[in-house]
Amino acid sequence: MLTPIAYGLAILLCLFVAFIGFRFLSVPQAAAAGYGVPAKDGDSVYLTVKGQRDLVYGILGLALLAFADASAVGWYMVAVALIPLSDTLIVLRHSGNKAVAFGIHFATAVVVLISGALMFLV
Repeated sequence: MLTPIAYGLAILLCLFVAFIGFRFLSVPQAAAAGYGVPAKDGDSVYLTVKGQRDLVYGILGLALLAFADASAVGWYMVAVALIPLSDTLIVLRHSGNKAVAFGIHFATAVVVLISGALMFLV
């Protein structure tokens, strides 16, 4: 019973990260506002970098799920949890919305760590 939950959560998280990346590439200003720190004119290069990064991390996670064992996916999840943790700090450091910092980014980090822990248990 734990295996489908662990893999299902990991797949959903990887798809979600890929979607976020795609959103930053397709509608960067709206995606930046949802991130918690609205973008300024001229920030398009940085938004493109963030979009590309998130898209690749999502695809990489899906590839690991398809071709690696659960332990490798677990370590991947633990490592990539640093991204939403650092996003929390970035939003707070730049006077962004605290509810977004904790309610989205920090909460995402917790869920990613839970996903990693579940992968270690299967």
